[in-house]
Amino acid sequence: MGEKEPQPMGVGRLLGELSASLAYCCPGFGSWTPSPLYNLPKISAPIIQNLPHIQSLDQLMDLEKGKKPSEQAAACRIMQVKDKLITLQPVVRACVFLATAVAAVIMGLNKQSYTTVVAIVGTRPVTQTFTAKFKDTPAFVFFVIANAIASGYNLMVLVTRRILQRRAQSLSVHLLDMVILTLLATGSATAASMAQLGKNGNLHARWNPICDKFGSFCNHGGIALVSSFIGVALMLALNLLSAAANSPRSNVTGQ
Repeated sequence: MGEKEPQPMGVGRLLGELSASLAYCCPGFGSWTPSPLYNLPKISAPIIQNLPHIQSLDQLMDLEKGKKPSEQAAACRIMQVKDKLITLQPVVRACVFLATAVAAVIMGLNKQSYTTVVAIVGTRPVTQTFTAKFKDTPAFVFFVIANAIASGYNLMVLVTRRILQRRAQSLSVHLLDMVILTLLATGSATAASMAQLGKNGNLHARWNPICDKFGSFCNHGGIALVSSFIGVALMLALNLLSAAANSPRSNVTGQ
């Protein structure tokens, strides 16, 4: 005896099972109970032909309007990806806050004294103490200010993120993220150029390196620079995530 052919799924049963799949495909739809068969509207031919491919009530409506099922499925997938990107943003922002705060604190507390003999009077040496601190270099001052602003801004966004849910507010945060990224990258690059000068000096200008005498100061400054550049990279990633999350649906689906 041959195997029985599978019976086609009835429209009422299909609509009944759609309520379970809506929770996965379109989570914001909520609960939905299908109407009795005698209250169902007249089903058009495109819907009957695509019954095996229908996964949500929105797809039924789109088919009735002449749209393809693949368009609605792609839109659902895009919304799911956007939800994941939005969920990932606070984690990246918290990492930016930590990296920039560490950079600002380490550079702000960076200080070292060095005592050397500058002359000998008779048999008595004359010593002088030199102190290196970030305040002596405007580039390092700008570095501390930029990292402090970046850490304070990201902390503020993390605290108030629950009230920044509207699209206009999200776009404003995205624009401010780009400003902070520019400020942070500029401060880090400026401080890095001065750090290179302090480590290697400049033979043409006859500027001697100082890291051989202020090794602790240079080491702490290097740690602060690494932490700041990590913040720059994370801030760039945050801008990319924010741009993807705020991209219009029509631009992505091509509708």
